Amino acid sequence: MTLFHRISSTFSYFLTAAVPIALSFGAQAMQPGEQVIVLNSGDGTVTVIDRASRKVMRTFPVGKEPHHLIPTLDESELVVANATSNDLVFLDPITGDVKKRMPRISDPYQLAYTTDKKWFVSISLRLDRVDIYSMPNYELKARIPAAKTPSHVVFSADSRTAYVTLQDSHELMAIDMLTHKEAWRMKIGKLPAGLWISPQGLIFVGIMSSEFVQVIDPAKRQVVNEIKTGRGAHNVFALGDGTHILVSNRVEGTITQVNYKTMAVVRSIKVGNGIDDLEVSADGKEVWGTVRFESRVAVIDMTGAKPIHYIPVGRSPHGIYFKTRARRDQ
Repeated sequence: MTLFHRISSTFSYFLTAAVPIALSFGAQAMQPGEQVIVLNSGDGTVTVIDRASRKVMRTFPVGKEPHHLIPTLDESELVVANATSNDLVFLDPITGDVKKRMPRISDPYQLAYTTDKKWFVSISLRLDRVDIYSMPNYELKARIPAAKTPSHVVFSADSRTAYVTLQDSHELMAIDMLTHKEAWRMKIGKLPAGLWISPQGLIFVGIMSSEFVQVIDPAKRQVVNEIKTGRGAHNVFALGDGTHILVSNRVEGTITQVNYKTMAVVRSIKVGNGIDDLEVSADGKEVWGTVRFESRVAVIDMTGAKPIHYIPVGRSPHGIYFKTRARRDQ
């Protein structure tokens, strides 16, 4: 079961015009030879794109249903989760070359490391379970029931708590990372998916069945706000300037920029049907996004607030990564 099979879209394109706004980022040039790594979930392949020229360099098989990917904590490797192959593949984060494969990782869908470097978490969406592995040897330590359909995960700043969206039971679950037991869960909007936690400790959750992001105070276990972003609000990403986030709205086909401090929408940009995962350049000027229902990647100019390039890739592109990117924690 994947999110790709749940939502379809036939909406035509439009662009919401917006006046460019000044943002503050730490400047960092891309590394020589830097590649963009794209996972094609429908084909079981990886597409490698030269970031400077935006040309596809190669596409190669990686496993069955690769959905998400994350860098290791030292960023020396990029970890690809093959959900149906039940394994992890480690890539070079700059070139995309395969470095090693780790078998017997059960149904890895979404992945995450705790910032204290003690734990690696694998979300088993099909099996209604959260698996916790100890670092650095990836030893399985706990399997936590998480019905129904666990989707995405974030951690509190102190790595003490993992927050997991349960897509088909419409809940947010908290896991105590010291005891490896469920701490609590609460009802939220229907079909919650991607989530992001602010430096202030508020959790922003995309609600796919609707057109808003819910803002949750985990200390109070309350929904404290709803921000209308677009139909099929799916995932949330930091823009990296310490003020804004981006929300991908799958059905609307837009990305929406939100000031997470004031909870105000800044602007929305039409990108394409099934816009999903995003990667942000270190200077905040470009956003690359996978357009799942159109089998392509979009390059979005944030200054001009419009897509400037589309790159055909494989079927149902999902995870995307490049090394020189904006910070995700601010």
